[in-house]
Amino acid sequence: MLLIAIYYVVAIVVLTLHFTGHLERWNLEWLVFVLALTVFPAVLYL
Repeated sequence: MLLIAIYYVVAIVVLTLHFTGHLERWNLEWLVFVLALTVFPAVLYL
């Protein structure tokens, strides 16, 4: 349960930084794709 909470916090932080433009400025836009890839198997499993 703790890992899910940590995952959600990281996801919210990454999305917030993405929409505010910080990830593009820091060349970390790939984090959005990594986050999407980690969600994809869970969606298929459910």
